[in-house]
Amino acid sequence: MKILEIKNLCKEYGKGEIKVEALKDVSFNVEQGEFVAIVGPSGSGKSTLLHILGGVDTPTSGEVIISGTDIGKLDENNLAIFRRRQIGLIYQFYNLIPILNVEENMTLPILLDGKKPDKKLLKSLVDKLGLNDRLKHLPNQLSGGQQQRVSIGRALINHPALLLADEPTGNLDSKNSKEIISLLRKFNRENNQTVIIITHDERIALSADRVITIEDGQITKDEAKK
Repeated sequence: MKILEIKNLCKEYGKGEIKVEALKDVSFNVEQGEFVAIVGPSGSGKSTLLHILGGVDTPTSGEVIISGTDIGKLDENNLAIFRRRQIGLIYQFYNLIPILNVEENMTLPILLDGKKPDKKLLKSLVDKLGLNDRLKHLPNQLSGGQQQRVSIGRALINHPALLLADEPTGNLDSKNSKEIISLLRKFNRENNQTVIIITHDERIALSADRVITIEDGQITKDEAKK
């Protein structure tokens, strides 16, 4: 089952002599439950691609279809709702709210929807993330690895169609990086969670089901690993 369809995606910045083509006619599909790593040199367009998939940037042309919804046809309000419910985003620098504790940060997407958190789901996530003794801690009372675990929990709290991660281990030491990779793989395998990761980390690429290489805004390789 296709969870993501990318059709002829282009992204341009500027005009005339200063025009930059960040993405050039990019097309690919992702199936439900795939674990995909997107790799490429700095400036290749991979982060631009992830931001467009996450609905935080818009393409110049082309389509992004997630779970049958063309997100380019949604107005600003409906896009914000769709993004909150169907797309989980994990950033390199965590992006936690400093005045909210761990539990509040994790459940923020649900609270913004005007709903009450599912306590059973929350407990299950907290157990898997190893955060049981940190629920009332503020972000500045946590290690980098713990903060990234909180951001993973926040991204997963709504059972998103897509989990998107932008260099999720880029700010962590090797021990914490390994643990974060293992956690993402665990959610992928146990919950059939579709994961797309932008990374320079060779270990993530090696652990992925599929590696897409982008250079100069174009896909140069798309390899499924056996």
